[in-house]
Amino acid sequence: MFNDLKSLFKKTHSLTVTIVSGLPRSGTSMMMKILAAGGLQVVTDEIRTADEDNPKGYFELERVKQLKAGDIDWLENSQGKVVKVISSLLEYLPGKYRYKIIFMRRDIGEILASQKQMLVRREEDTDRVSDEKLAEMYQEHLKRTRVWLANQANMDLLYIDYNELMADPGPYIQAVYDFLGRDLDLEAMKAVPDPSLYRQRKA
Repeated sequence: MFNDLKSLFKKTHSLTVTIVSGLPRSGTSMMMKILAAGGLQVVTDEIRTADEDNPKGYFELERVKQLKAGDIDWLENSQGKVVKVISSLLEYLPGKYRYKIIFMRRDIGEILASQKQMLVRREEDTDRVSDEKLAEMYQEHLKRTRVWLANQANMDLLYIDYNELMADPGPYIQAVYDFLGRDLDLEAMKAVPDPSLYRQRKA
């Protein structure tokens, strides 16, 4: 009977897609690296490679950007694995799969500063929308997304605060470990957060 339960437990996890989500520059890439270090298989095409903004890599799959257009075939092979999906695309995930979503939250001011620095490095326009307007738009988006997620029966959700995780990683990585319920390398996960890469800090 124990072996039957163990087999069922493994099967359940193998059919679940783990999603790391949040606003851009909210710590999603770091969380992907934490999960990869723990032993989860990440879904990435490695098209977007590490750079000065993300020296440890982005862990992205380009096809995720086509969710809104209905490109969902890649999800079949993502079961039992982890994939990064920005918060604005979560609503396009098909309902036939089960998801465990780790949603990264970060101080909005830090997110804006990090995004602006990225645009500066790429020599792109940084003044298209004011910080005040962007902050308002992001807060409204997060509010709508939180309400929507709370009503999805096929989605289990864990919020992780990037700022608090960077101040004291242990408890938050333990929470991720417990949430996933997988046989992961907890110590390797705890070793991932790098204070030297926390460059846009609120005062």
